[in-house]
Amino acid sequence: MLSQVSLDKIEYELTKYPKENRQGAVMSALRIAQAEKGWLSKETIAYVAEYLGIPAIAALEVATFYNMYDLQPVGKYKITICTNISCMLRGSDEIVDHLQTKLGVGFNEVTPDGQFCLKEGECMGCCGGAPLMHVNNTKMHEFLTPAKVDEILGELK
Repeated sequence: MLSQVSLDKIEYELTKYPKENRQGAVMSALRIAQAEKGWLSKETIAYVAEYLGIPAIAALEVATFYNMYDLQPVGKYKITICTNISCMLRGSDEIVDHLQTKLGVGFNEVTPDGQFCLKEGECMGCCGGAPLMHVNNTKMHEFLTPAKVDEILGELK
């Protein structure tokens, strides 16, 4: 189900926890599986749980609780826009409108070419840089304007 490279990465994460607490690596293991597969199917989540020796429901609870895990296919670039109050007060609505128009998709939709998926995110803990967005859960962009968004999208293509 997962490559040996991913399993080796999970094994490394497991070294951070006592042998009797393998469940401590569930978030890392799910992240690693998602990086390989692109998203987390129920089968992948169950596989990770079995590998860790925990009940499948325990891994599913984690995967469904945190918005960094994708439970359906997403585009090559997942763009998550913070729409909480601080970002909203500093123009995230304008950024959302601009992205939806530019990409031709709404939240939780993927562009026809499979390149972009637009997600609505909860507070990302960086209110001083509002409005902001993440790309693929790894790169944060702050102080967004429509022009800055166009520049970011251009760099991704």
